[in-house]
Amino acid sequence: MQLLFSYKWMFSVLIAILGFSRCHSEPVHPGKDTVRVINPNKVNAIDSNQTPLKNMFGINGYEWNFLENPAAPNNRNQIYEANMALIKSFSSVRHYLNWNKLENTEGNYTYNPTNNGSWYYDVIYSRCKQDSIMVLADIKNLPVWMMNTYPTSERDNENVPTPYGANRSSPASYIVQARTAFQFAARYGSNTGINPDLVKVDGRPRWKNDPVNTVKIGLGLIKYIECGNENDRWWKGDKATQTPEEYAANMSAFYDGHKGTLGNNAGVKTADPNMIVVMGGLSTADINYVQRMINWCKTNRGIKADGSINLCFDVINYHLYSNNGSVFTHKNATTGVAPELSGSGKVADDFVNLANGLKNKPEVWVTETGYDINQHSYQHAPPIGNKPVLITQADWILRSSLMYARHGVKRLFFYQLFDATPNNPEQYSTSGLAEGTKLRPAGDYILQTNKLMGNYAYKGTINADPLVDRYRADHKTMYVLTVPDQKGRVATYTLDLGKATTATIYTLKPGADAMTSKKVNTTNGKLKIQVTETPVFVQAVL
Repeated sequence: MQLLFSYKWMFSVLIAILGFSRCHSEPVHPGKDTVRVINPNKVNAIDSNQTPLKNMFGINGYEWNFLENPAAPNNRNQIYEANMALIKSFSSVRHYLNWNKLENTEGNYTYNPTNNGSWYYDVIYSRCKQDSIMVLADIKNLPVWMMNTYPTSERDNENVPTPYGANRSSPASYIVQARTAFQFAARYGSNTGINPDLVKVDGRPRWKNDPVNTVKIGLGLIKYIECGNENDRWWKGDKATQTPEEYAANMSAFYDGHKGTLGNNAGVKTADPNMIVVMGGLSTADINYVQRMINWCKTNRGIKADGSINLCFDVINYHLYSNNGSVFTHKNATTGVAPELSGSGKVADDFVNLANGLKNKPEVWVTETGYDINQHSYQHAPPIGNKPVLITQADWILRSSLMYARHGVKRLFFYQLFDATPNNPEQYSTSGLAEGTKLRPAGDYILQTNKLMGNYAYKGTINADPLVDRYRADHKTMYVLTVPDQKGRVATYTLDLGKATTATIYTLKPGADAMTSKKVNTTNGKLKIQVTETPVFVQAVL
C-alpha cells in the first residue's frame, strides 16, 4: 500500500461514490472456506511442503524504519538500534524503495548515501544480512524527472513507468527502468564478474565534505527484487494503470532487458542471473491478470528448451486484505474479517493452482495484508467479547500466517511495521505491528511463534473446526489449534498424541518475548484441549 497520503483522501470519496474499495476478499460463512483434512498417519502431497513457517512472518517497511533516530533525524548513516530490535522479530522485510532515491537525476545512480534523502542502503542491507533477515527490494514509483514529462495536470509519481507518450505495450519503452534495475542488481546481487565499465554511480559530492558514492559490484546482499507496486491501480485512471499486457512488457524489460534485446546494461538477470524477480503485488488479486501476462510471455518471449514458457517473472505476487467487501463484486467494506471467514483461502488456492499448472511452477507470495486498529477504518479489527482491538488484530495476523501456509503460499508480508498515520481513520493508516519502541501484541505473537517453531513446515490439517494443523521439523511434531471464528467461540478437542504420556501446551502472551508453557499428562495418549480463537500450540513429550 503506497504511503502517499496526500492524495488518498480524494480516492476515499471516489471509493464511496463507486461503492467499492480495493484489495477485498469475498466474505463467506464460518466453515465455508475449504480446508483439506488429512489422515495424520499417511504421507500425501501436502507433506512434501518444506516451506518453514517463518516465511509467513514478513513485514513491509522503509529506509527510515532502519536509519532514522528521533534524537538525531539527520544522521542516516547508521542503524537505529531501537527499531532494529523490532525488525529482527520478523524473518523478512519488503523494502518500499522509491526509484527517485536511486536515480534522483537521469542516469546518475546513488545508494550510500542517496542524493535524495541521504539514506545509506549499503548499511541497511548489510545489517539485514548479518541478522539473517531476507530483504525484498521493491523498486517502485517514477523519479521526479520522468514524472515531469507528463502534463502538469497528470503528474503523479505512480504513473506508468515510462516517459509521457511512450508506447506502453513495447518493452523498449521501459528501458530506463530496466537500466536502473541492472545497476541495482549489479551492486547488490551475487555476480562479481560484471564488466566494471557498465556499472555507474554519481560520485560527485553535493557539498563540501559530503561522502561520495563509489562503484561496488556483487555485494551479495539482495536476492529478491520486485518490479513496481500495484501496477493495476485502477483507482488512479489510465495514466497510472497498466493492462496485463502492458505490465508484462514492463516486466520483460525489467527481468532481462526483454531477453537481452535492450542492451548489455538493462534488466535484472543481465546483471545477476541468480537474482529472483518478483512481479509487483497486484491490488486486484485477479488470477486472470496473471494468466494474460503468461499468455503475453508465451507469444512475445516464447518457449524454453525444457518446454516451459519463458516467463518474465520468477514469483507471482498479489495483495489481499480480508474484510466484508469484495473487489470482484464491487461491494464496499465496512470492517475487517477473520482470515478464515473471508475468501482469502479460495483466492490463494486459485493462484497456487495457476502456478502449479505451469511447468516451472513459480512460487506464489502475498506481500500485503493486515488490519487497522482505528475503528472507523473499513479494514479494522474489532474488539471481540473481552478481547480488546489489539488482541483481535494479533489473533487475525497470526491466523493469516497459518491460513496462507495451509493454502500453499510461500511467503507473506504484513502491512506494516509502524502506523502510517496514527489515529487516522483512513484505511491502512493504523495497521502497524509495532508502536514506539515496542511491538504490539500482533508483533509479539509473530516473535513468539517464530521462536517456538519458525523452522517447522506445515504438513496438513487433521480437523476443520476447530482447525488442527500439523507441523514438522527434525522428526518433531507441533500441533496448532484454532477456532476459526470471530465471536469469542470456545471448543473442546481431543488430540491423539499416540504413545506420548505427557505433552507441552504453549500459550501466547501479549507483551512477552516467549510463550508460556506447561506440561500435562495425557490419557492413553489423548489430550483434551480447550481451543479458542487465539491459536494454542501442543507438542508431545516423548
